[in-house]
Amino acid sequence: MPITKSTDVTAQPSDEHHNRNASHYWLALKLIPRLASHKKLTLVERFGVEKLFYPSQELSSLSLTQKQVAAIRSPDWSRISDIINASKQCGSIIIPFTDIRYPSQLKQIYDPPLLLFVQGNITLLNRQQIAMVGSRNASINGRENAFEFAQQLAKVGLVITSGLALGIDGAAHKGTLAVKGKTIAVVATGLDQVYPARHRLLAQNILENDGAIISEFLPGTPPKPGYFPKRNRIISGMSIGVLVVEATIRSGSLVTARCAIEQNREVFAVPSTINNPQAKGCHWLIKQGAKLVDDIADIVDEIDLLPESGLNLTITIEKEQSFEKSEKQHLFNDELLASVGYEITPVDIVVSRSKLPINVVLTRLTMLELKGLVATVPGGYLRVK
Repeated sequence: MPITKSTDVTAQPSDEHHNRNASHYWLALKLIPRLASHKKLTLVERFGVEKLFYPSQELSSLSLTQKQVAAIRSPDWSRISDIINASKQCGSIIIPFTDIRYPSQLKQIYDPPLLLFVQGNITLLNRQQIAMVGSRNASINGRENAFEFAQQLAKVGLVITSGLALGIDGAAHKGTLAVKGKTIAVVATGLDQVYPARHRLLAQNILENDGAIISEFLPGTPPKPGYFPKRNRIISGMSIGVLVVEATIRSGSLVTARCAIEQNREVFAVPSTINNPQAKGCHWLIKQGAKLVDDIADIVDEIDLLPESGLNLTITIEKEQSFEKSEKQHLFNDELLASVGYEITPVDIVVSRSKLPINVVLTRLTMLELKGLVATVPGGYLRVK
């Protein structure tokens, strides 16, 4: 929802207003009780987030309850300061809706969070993301699939976004980290805690490897069943598509898939044997029109069709400026292909032969694999043609 320039009012701020920043006002807005996010954003559009809280602001025409008016007239600034301090103590920053760092994809949904608490690499929020979700009680095959798909998707430059849960979520994060990719965990608690507790080390690894953990919930918020569906809309909302790896019919992952459909995002699902109860949700999604995925190319091909957000698998090369883009890509693919032998070639050997950075090598090897020119095998890569 776009925020336009606020209407001018004659009310003047008190001296106290000058000691507050945007986070104070957006938190005050968040704390208005029982008022939907899109209605709060309408108030911001009309008045501006700061001017809304001017003491003399006219509110009688807004159809607000007495408690809502009281929350605007007399915000609990002491509590708001405590929230800001608690956020700092757990190493997070607050990103309001109008902050340029706020995820642009997330602004497009019907009920975007008014603000986000973020630990780690903030720049990932506006990088192209694919969400990966699935069952907490995933089978070993499901976890392996999630791990491998995350690796391959991370290699082509996508940020892998998931929910830090057990099962598929954890495998997706771990697969991304295994290839030094970037991953975002969206959680349903305050950022001063980790849920589930057994993923404390995983959360630490995400942050240590330049990833991010985000939440819309205030510090001190414990996990509650109703918070996870709210979390799911953020996972899908920040992403260009959602890959459901393994899910039962009653899985929360289907909630994420429904959010994705409502948000006009692509939905992908991995099939399994008909005897696997953990896959019935995926099979149901495929029957409803989700794209069946058994290879990364199934996702890449679909993403390429998305307007203004096609996956860019090319790497800008500073040399050979006289070549057209397609000619350059063909040239460098040929050079990299020559670095892969018909015997098993480890990645470090390809890097040594090509004299290219490892992240560039991994991306181009994936491109060559998609074209059927090389194959991934234990120990490295093998030239096919």
